[in-house]
Amino acid sequence: MAVERKLPQWLKVQMPGGANYLALRDVLKAGSLNTVCEEAHCPNIGECWESGTATFMILGDVCTRACAYCAVASGVPGALDPLEPARVADAVERMELAYAVITSVDRDDLPDGGASVFASCIASIRKRVPACKIEVLIPDFAGSPESLSVVMAAGPDTLNHNIETVRRVFSRVRPKGDYDMSLELLTRAKSTDPNAVTKSGMMVGLGETWDEILDTMVDLRAVDCDLLTIGQYLRPSKKQTPLAKWYTPGEFDELKVEAETMGFKDVASGPLVRSSYHADRQHASATASKTVDI
Repeated sequence: MAVERKLPQWLKVQMPGGANYLALRDVLKAGSLNTVCEEAHCPNIGECWESGTATFMILGDVCTRACAYCAVASGVPGALDPLEPARVADAVERMELAYAVITSVDRDDLPDGGASVFASCIASIRKRVPACKIEVLIPDFAGSPESLSVVMAAGPDTLNHNIETVRRVFSRVRPKGDYDMSLELLTRAKSTDPNAVTKSGMMVGLGETWDEILDTMVDLRAVDCDLLTIGQYLRPSKKQTPLAKWYTPGEFDELKVEAETMGFKDVASGPLVRSSYHADRQHASATASKTVDI
């Protein structure tokens, strides 16, 4: 059952427009780069851009899938831009980033799903800004182990793949994906590199139950996922699936405690949390934990 669209007070944010936000917008525009911040209508765009961080979205701005919750345009994508990795690296250097996040639309039209472009972006950034840490938020590559291996071989500091929602709801909102395929991807990432930092995220408010959220956390810990993000689903427009529930800040705090109890190295849980929110802090927590474990 859909709920009232009016935002609760705790979800209201200031309109972006600070000096750093405007400077970053100009850098991205000059490089003809896309960001998931803009394409997915992220509510944190003002905070993150003002602090000088952004999530680059490669492989174009048209997705071959049409997930029921997503605002990114779907259809037939254009040709790949062979200069995109260099342009991403240039932007990272100009922005003086210490931590860069790279994600993409789904490109089921490509033989490797775009994995080689992710790898090229990582290599280009390493060459231009060696000290910058890199997180990749990857699609499922249609379950291809070879595509995942290409990305892992490039050595990202954090391998992120979002489970997005609970098992029962998954097929309704992600008809071209597969819940178990996503878990298998995270399993393979750890098998490829046991020391890799893996991460996943989910939205709540799509019709799931509290116990189903906990079950999803259990599934993620069963594949040794290190980091977790939990945020409120915000319906981008009437085209997307209706919102089923507003979760309160207190409920997000409870979910954070539950997740930490299960053993996640770091948990970002809150109404406005998104996949790359405070990604640098989460990675630092995971690597600090690994150092202590050794």
